[in-house]
Amino acid sequence: MTQYDLLVLGEINADLILRGDVEPVWQQHEKIVDDMALVLGGSSAIFAYGAARLGLRVAYVGLCGDDVIGRFCLDALRQSGVDTQHVVIDPTIRTGLTVVLQKPADRAMLTYEGGIALLRADMIPASLIAASRHLHIGSYYLQHALRPDLPALFATMQAQGGTTSLDTNWDPTERWDGLEQLFAHTDLFLPNDAEACAISRQSDVNAALITLAQTIKTVAVKCGADGAIAQSGTEVARVASIKTEFVDAVGAGDSFNAGMVYGMVSGWSLAKSLRLGAVCGSLSTRAAGGTAAQPTLAEALPYLD
Repeated sequence: MTQYDLLVLGEINADLILRGDVEPVWQQHEKIVDDMALVLGGSSAIFAYGAARLGLRVAYVGLCGDDVIGRFCLDALRQSGVDTQHVVIDPTIRTGLTVVLQKPADRAMLTYEGGIALLRADMIPASLIAASRHLHIGSYYLQHALRPDLPALFATMQAQGGTTSLDTNWDPTERWDGLEQLFAHTDLFLPNDAEACAISRQSDVNAALITLAQTIKTVAVKCGADGAIAQSGTEVARVASIKTEFVDAVGAGDSFNAGMVYGMVSGWSLAKSLRLGAVCGSLSTRAAGGTAAQPTLAEALPYLD
C-alpha cells in the first residue's frame, strides 16, 4: 500500500546565511554584514520541505550527527510534516554546514560536508521504496557513497510503477560525468541553465534542453529571473518568473523542484507543472533561506490563473 507521495534521499545540513554587499578579505580583516540567518539547508531537504508545504506526503532518508545542527535540521523538517523516522543518526560524525555569503546579485558557498557524502543504499529500507510513489535525489555530486547505487534504486522505483526525479546541483569537480546510467531511469531532470549547459556540453540553454530531452523523458531547466523552460518528447513549455519582494535566492531552485514534482505526481500538464514550479521558486525568494517563504498550494494557485 502506498504510504508516501515522495521519498527523498539526500543531505542533511544547515545553511548559515551572511547577507551584505561585502567581500571577505584575508589577513584578519573584519567585515560587517547586514543580516544573518541559520536555516535548514541542502537541496534535497529544502525540496522535501517545500513539497510537504504543498500538501504531499513526504518521507526523508539522510544521515546526520547527534549534534545541535543535526537536531535543528530534523526539527525543521518535522515542522513541515516530513517523516524523518528513517533518517540515520550517527554520533561519530558531525552534521554538515554551508556558509552562504549573500550579495545583492550573487552568492558564494563554503560547505563542510559532514555526513552529506556518507549516505549508502543499504540505509534505505526496501519497504520504504515500495511504500512511495516517487523517488527524488538532489545534490547528486555530493552523494559519493550513494551515487553508484542510484541507477538501481531509480530502476526499482520505476519497476513498481513509480516515477523518479533528479537535481544534480553543481559539480565541485566540474567534470559533469557519470550520469548516463542514471538518466536511463530518470523521469524528470531538474538542472539550472548553467548545469544543463555543462552536462550537455552545449553553450546555449535551448540547445542543452534539446540534447538532454533526447535521453530523458522530461527536462525542466531553471533560468533564474528569466523563468524556466521544459521539454517532454516534442512538447516544449516556457514560463516567466513572477515579481516578488526579493530577499535572497537561496533554495529557490529547490522550491521550483517541489512545485514541478507536485504537478508531475498530480497528473498535471507540462505547462501547468512548470508554471507551479516557477511560482514556488519565485515566492521562496521573499525571505532569507530556502524554506521560510515557501508557499502552500493555496498560496501558489492564484498565480496560476
